[in-house]
Amino acid sequence: MKTIGLLGGMSWESTESYYRALNTGIKASLGGLHSARVVMVSVDFADIEALQRQGDWEAMANILAREARHIQMAGADMLLIATNTMHKVAPEVAEAIDIPLLHIADATGERLVADGMQRVGLLGTRFTMGQDFYKARLTERFGIEVLVPEEEQREQIHRVIYEELCQGRIEPSSKVGYLDIIETLHQRGAEAVILGCTEIALLVNQTDTDLPLYDTTAIHAASAVARALEA
Repeated sequence: MKTIGLLGGMSWESTESYYRALNTGIKASLGGLHSARVVMVSVDFADIEALQRQGDWEAMANILAREARHIQMAGADMLLIATNTMHKVAPEVAEAIDIPLLHIADATGERLVADGMQRVGLLGTRFTMGQDFYKARLTERFGIEVLVPEEEQREQIHRVIYEELCQGRIEPSSKVGYLDIIETLHQRGAEAVILGCTEIALLVNQTDTDLPLYDTTAIHAASAVARALEA
């Protein structure tokens, strides 16, 4: 079994979901008392969030690259950045290490293509929804059209992520609001919706809607499990 490197803490609530998904996946594949071989570094999200507000992506790239090197030195065979938003600096992180970085958008795009999806909605932070580092990768590499909510809805989604989900708060009213946005994306032609922030699956899941939801945390972790078990 290969060792999975996990760069987490952004937020720790979703990193906990990653750790559970990795171990559940290994146990499902190997049975018995098997669990995942994981090397993890968990950063202080308060430091990262402050830099996000300042727009200092270079500083964030330096932090994540440094921690990725620590993970590699600890024996990891691959790296997961356990957050969608921070894949904005994935190229800089990948450049800093000699082990493969498993990109969350690639894992998601592969799943969407396998399921025949061509037009999808995207929920995430304002950075993920508003910038091209994630959307363009899905379009250019996988031919998938990506729809995002209107600006007011994007601000609502972002606020809930940072003020509630990243702080362990699950509010029923926010769930209703998210489901309304998902339905609006469906009416605009989305065949499915990507839960493109690793915390969103803490709030809504497939039992809440008939529209297919793609939980990027689960997809990313499953991709890592498959890689870890390759001969």
